[in-house]
Parts: sequence; C-alpha cells; structure tokens
Amino acid sequence: MQEQYRTVADEGVYETEINRSRFICALAPAATEEEAQAFVARIRREHPTATHNCFAYVIGADAAVQKASDDGEPGGTAGVPMLQMLTRRDVRYAVAVVTRYYGGVKLGAGGLIRAYGGVVGEALDAVGTVTRRRFRLAVVTVDHQRAGRLENDLRATGRAVRSVHYAERVAIEIGLPDADVDAFRAWLADATAGTAGLELGGEAYGDA
Repeated sequence: MQEQYRTVADEGVYETEINRSRFICALAPAATEEEAQAFVARIRREHPTATHNCFAYVIGADAAVQKASDDGEPGGTAGVPMLQMLTRRDVRYAVAVVTRYYGGVKLGAGGLIRAYGGVVGEALDAVGTVTRRRFRLAVVTVDHQRAGRLENDLRATGRAVRSVHYAERVAIEIGLPDADVDAFRAWLADATAGTAGLELGGEAYGDA
C-alpha cells in the first residue's frame, strides 16, 4: 500500500500559448471516477468551441484507475502524455483537462506530446499540490476533566485531531503514522497518568 501520494490542492486553471495555439489546463481533485468525469463534462461545456478538450485522470492511492483521451488529436499525443505527467509526479485522485484552441500552426506529434504533457506539469506547479500520508485512525477516550488539556497537547505536538465527541467520556479521533503508535501509547499514558484509553481503527490518508 502506498505510504503517501500527492493530489491537487484545489481546482485551478493555467494557460499558455505554444505556436499560436492556446492551451488551457484545468485541474481538480477527484475522489471518484464519477467526479473526474463530471469535471471533464463541465470543462467541455465551458469550452464548446475549442478544437480539442483532452483529459487524463488518476483515481486511487495506488493509481488503480487511469483514463486518458486524445479527443481528436493524433493517437497517443495528448491524453497519454498528460496521464504520464500526473503519474510521474505521483499525483492521485486528480483530473486534468487540457483545452486547445488551434492557432494555425501544426506542432507535429513530438510537439503535441511536449505541449500536452508540459502544460499539465506547469499547471501542477502553478496550482500546487498537497501530500497525503497513510495513517492509522485511533480513538482516545478520556474523562471530561482531562479532555481539554489533552486535546490542546495533541494539537501542540502536531497530532491530527479529526473529531471530538462528548459523552460519558470524551472520545478524540486522531490520525497516527503506523510507526508512531507505540511511542504515542507511551506518551498518552504519561500525559494522562494512565487514565486514557486508546483504540486503533482502520487506515486512511490525510495530513497526519
């Protein structure tokens, strides 16, 4: 399983001109293939008169779903280099659409490959990416008296506090890198004089 991956920080658009053709790359995070396809459809609606709306997306931390389309460009000159740029940068759960308005100068196969792959790379630099790391979900249970201070201590030590639930005891859901579980267990016992409980859950990806 992937320890980490990168994804697009937010939706964004980057535009450049190559030999009089306009290349507009729209990027977005996409949690599912349906989200990616919906984004592609939206961009196509926004650019109905464009010469081409080529796309590529990668879904899954292990890049299990990969799709690309040349949308009328010569086979393998648009969607594939776009996809290769995403995977080379370890970008996952993301979709890229490159809209081209033809400017009258043919680029040739090599020129198209460089243009489509290049504009995705430049768009990733411009829009920005974030790293998601694999971590273990864990729930710390503690009495109300200690909960406020413990939550502050967790945040102060850089722990990813995901949620806090108040009931008979307070349950604080956190994310822990697998390698830190034993050290955290010892820290927790020390910080709460052994009164807190720790229950480990499944795995997820996030900023932990």
